[in-house]
Amino acid sequence: MKRRQFFKQAGVAGMGAAALAAPAIAQENPKITWRLASSFPKSLDIIFDAATDIAESVSKATDGQFEIQVYAAGEIVPPLQVADAVSADTIEMGHTCCYYYIGKDQAFALGTAIPFGLNARMTNSWLTAGGGNEMINEFLSSYKLYALPAGNTGAQMGGWYRKEIKTIDDLKGLKMRIAGLAGEIMAKVGVTPQQIAGSDVYPALEKGTIDATEFVGPYDDLKLGFYKVAPFYYYPAWWEGGPTVHAFFNLDKFNGLPDTYKRILTDACAAANARMLARYDASNAQALRELVAGGAQLRAFSSDILDTCHKAAKETYAEISAKNEWFKKLYDSQQAFKENAYLWAQIAEYSFDTYQMIQQRQGTL
Repeated sequence: MKRRQFFKQAGVAGMGAAALAAPAIAQENPKITWRLASSFPKSLDIIFDAATDIAESVSKATDGQFEIQVYAAGEIVPPLQVADAVSADTIEMGHTCCYYYIGKDQAFALGTAIPFGLNARMTNSWLTAGGGNEMINEFLSSYKLYALPAGNTGAQMGGWYRKEIKTIDDLKGLKMRIAGLAGEIMAKVGVTPQQIAGSDVYPALEKGTIDATEFVGPYDDLKLGFYKVAPFYYYPAWWEGGPTVHAFFNLDKFNGLPDTYKRILTDACAAANARMLARYDASNAQALRELVAGGAQLRAFSSDILDTCHKAAKETYAEISAKNEWFKKLYDSQQAFKENAYLWAQIAEYSFDTYQMIQQRQGTL
């Protein structure tokens, strides 16, 4: 009898503990719904899908308690005002590129990519293991923003041109759709930078309003049909060796999340970051074959062009660093990281890849 009474009382006690625990669990895993604005249209599916990947991962990991509603470019926020909306707490989250906002401060460029900067692998390493993203977030905090890497396209292509660009003189007077620091550097070598919305680029090329445009790479470029009106396809995009797309958060909203949600969100962004680069690596090769079959003519920028633009870039960075402490701090960090990274890369990665490429050309791969 005493034994039955003991288990009866223990059961009642257990029920009481469960009742007490439930509110605590609810507090640790509250129901939250956020809105995420992307700077990208759904047609750029590899980039856009990173945002939906994050939302799906977070929802599944929290059993639907943390929901993120994803909106494409222009649906609720203009594509180049995403960071402004997040900063103002109009929306909680955005998926965008830091360098879209260099009009506020040129230091923003270093969160995404600068001409002759880091490649994709170095960028991810600097951001995640080299203290880069901590520095970026220290800079962003004054804008009430917090950011996590959430995508990388890999090295991009150098754009589409209506005529061949054989020497640096061929760039002089060229009207090219290119913005940001790359536009400033191109202007130093004689190019007239143009800022044109993506939807207006093809007709501008077709009519001769512009002579050239840069975009992303073969997978995205194939959809846009630039090869039909500007057949010369140059490489590499020395201005975007490994551009990062960030998930931006309102700083107060991110800090207000339970620690479990912060970790889930951080892991979801890291997964999306890796997945985007993998998808581009898997898709660009076949797209390039299709572009060449359709009439695109591949051309490499000459050493003369690269050397001249590199010199102009270094001059630009020295000028900005002299008057912008944050730019200098981030730039110097990247430069030091890059110098060490290439010491190792030329020993291992570069020598291995070079040998493999020779085998491919010889048909013995």
